[in-house]
This record gives sequence, C-alpha cells and structure tokens, in this order.
Amino acid sequence: MTLALPIATALTAIAALLGVMAGVRRLARSRGWAPEVQRKIVHVATGLFAMSLPWLFAEDRTVWILLALTVAVMALLRLPALRHGGLGETLHAVERRSYGDFLLALAVGILFLLHDGIAVLYLLPLAIVTLADAAAALAGSLYGRRFFAVEEGRKSVEGSVVFFLVCWLLVMVCLLLLTEIGRVNVVVLGLMVAAFATLVEADSWRGFDNLFLPLGTFFFLAANLGSGPADLAAQAVLFGGALLAFRLLAPTLGLSAHAARVHVIAVFLILSATAAHNAVLPVLVLAAHVWARLRNPSSERFPDLDIVAVLALLSFGAMAAGDITGRNALSFFTLACAALAAGLASVAAAGRPGAAAAAIRVAVALSLFALWAWTARLNPPEVRWHGTLWPFAAALLAALTLAPALRPAAFAGERSLKLGLAAALPAAALYALLAATGPILP
Repeated sequence: MTLALPIATALTAIAALLGVMAGVRRLARSRGWAPEVQRKIVHVATGLFAMSLPWLFAEDRTVWILLALTVAVMALLRLPALRHGGLGETLHAVERRSYGDFLLALAVGILFLLHDGIAVLYLLPLAIVTLADAAAALAGSLYGRRFFAVEEGRKSVEGSVVFFLVCWLLVMVCLLLLTEIGRVNVVVLGLMVAAFATLVEADSWRGFDNLFLPLGTFFFLAANLGSGPADLAAQAVLFGGALLAFRLLAPTLGLSAHAARVHVIAVFLILSATAAHNAVLPVLVLAAHVWARLRNPSSERFPDLDIVAVLALLSFGAMAAGDITGRNALSFFTLACAALAAGLASVAAAGRPGAAAAAIRVAVALSLFALWAWTARLNPPEVRWHGTLWPFAAALLAALTLAPALRPAAFAGERSLKLGLAAALPAAALYALLAATGPILP
C-alpha cells in the first residue's frame, strides 16, 4: 500500500487540530480568556486525541507520520509571525520558556512504541498529563494562594492538591476498568502513582512535565502492576527516605531543594525501569555532575536540572531504539553514561596541577570502563554487550576524558548538553550500524 492514504489521514488530523486552535483563539478574543486558559484547552484537546491513536488508526505508520507532521507544525507555530498574533498565540502567549509542545509529541511516540498493546500503560499516563495537569494549572492560576518556589518561578499548593486528587481518581478508574488488579491494590497503587506524579509535576520545568509525567507514570506502572500493598509501602518508605536524605544533603552538595527532589525522582525512575546494577552508571553521572559543578561551576542557569534532562533523554532514546530495532540498546546506553561521567569528571579535574589532574582523569576513565564492562556482564545473554565493543568503549571514554582537558573553555557553558551529545552520538551511530548490518548479541 502506498503512503498516500496515511499521509492524507495525518494531514486531515493536523487540519482538525489547527481548526481547534483557531476556534480557541477566536473565543479567547471574544470572551477575554487568559493565555493560560487558551493553552490548556489546546493541551487537553491534543492529549485526548493522542489517547485515541492506537485505536483510531489501523496502521502504525499513520501515527508516525502524524507525529512527525505535528512536530513540524509546532516548530512553525514558534515563528514570530505566528507566535505573536497568529495561531501560535494559543500556545505561546504565556511568557515563559517551554518545550512542552515538542516534549508531548515525543512522549506520545515513546508510549506508542513501548506500551506493547497494554491499554492502561498507554491511556493512563496520557490521561494524567492531559487532564490532571490541566486541572492543576487552571486551579493554581484561579485559586492559588500558597506558593512554593521552583527554578523558573513558582507553583501553587492548591494546584498540586487538585493534581493529586484528579490523578488519584484517574488511576483508580483506569485500573478498575482496564486491569484485573484487586481493589485494595487499586487504592494503594492509585495513591502511590498520584503522589509520585504530583511530585514530578511540581518539580518539572520548561515544559518537561509533558515528558516526565507520562513516561514516569508508564515506568512506575509497568514495574508495579503486579506488586502487592506491602511491596508498594516499602517502595514508598524508601522513596520518602531518599527524598529526606537528599534534602538534608542538598546544602552540602550545593543543590537547591527543587534540584535535590529532581535527582531523587530521576534515580527512582531509573531503578523502576532497569536492574539495580544497570543504574550504577546513570547515578554516577549525577555524582560526577555535582563534583564538576562544585570544582568548576558552569554558566548555565540551572545546571542541576539540565543534567537530569540529558540523562532522561538518553534513557528514553535507548528504550525507543531497542523497541524500534528489536535489538537491545542497554549496553550502549550505559556506555554513553560512562562516557558522560568521564567527561564531567575531567571537567572536575581541571584547575588541579597537571600531574594530579592527569592521574585523576586516567583513574576515573579506567574505573568507569571497568564498571561498564562489569555491569554489562551481569545482564542476561539476550542483552549482553557484543564482544568486539570494548575497543570502541575505550576510545569513547578516552575522547570524553581528553576533550575537557584540551579545551576547558568549551565546557564552561551548556556543559551537560555538549558532553551528553559527545557521549551519545558515537554510541548511537555504532548501535545503528550494528543493528542494520548484523547481530548485536554475541
């Protein structure tokens, strides 16, 4: 079958979305709606439509074409001519830096890839980011009286309370209708998901709640649909203890309370998605970042948040790549994390005497290489790293260690992004080459 029908179907859907945006903009002008109300109406309409995708379209490629066109349209709506006075005003009249439109499309694509036909794992995360998030935003803007600080402003306690209540109801309804989980577990799991999602939403920034909320909910649900009340309670105690510990350590580490919570959430999500030994290197990325920032502060406004965003994108990208190709990308993800940690440690070593800096860099690079090889060997054969990968791994770690040593000024700003790309792109290129030309597994 040609691509004509899927493309035509996707274009029709895009036209309908633009029609909704035009209608919202017209009503907003006539009725004096605030920019936040306009944005949330479009957000809800888009989210509800996204929830129907697996059942609305018979072919997966129609969904992929639709998502690609959506990203292109979102980019066009950011152009000045459309952003101010055009259709883009419904999304971008709120004056804050946000990538939420792109991140929601990315989240929908990853959920579509990973849900494996389990309806609750697709519908519930999108219902939360669509309905609970919109309810919280509107409640906070209309009735917010008590506020707490985040890096780019503030959020209201009232909005977070509304988010929790709506989220809890959504979780319980979806679990009762779409699963065979016992009712006690439904209540307990609903409370856990609602509390976790509320924390994620409250601590997200620049629109990253549109990515972290649905995917965080997905991984938490996927890991705990079969858990009993006792297991869930134990996780709650562990998570609460980690939050308290990071809160107490935050001043020593130079972390704000917000950044400390975000780091705990990141670690918790990684542990929900993979075995503990595979979480060692991602956690070391966060530790190396803190070390580098304390020794050589960067010029970014929120470096402690940026490193979490980079780590999250690496994680989600690896999972999506494995699902697309059918060849596990875990060893390449952990390799990218090892290289990123090596680069950050190299930044931390800058400024020390030459011999001391060189010794630190060599010791860290060798230790990270050994850790990567060890964690890979602990995985079962179907996800174990290819036997010829170690020379590439050694070269990548060496390159990421040398780059900050040779060009320290290049990593004074946008450090997380630069080192993240330098670590991820070579690993992704080799993964794609091996996936296309031969088996990755030994």
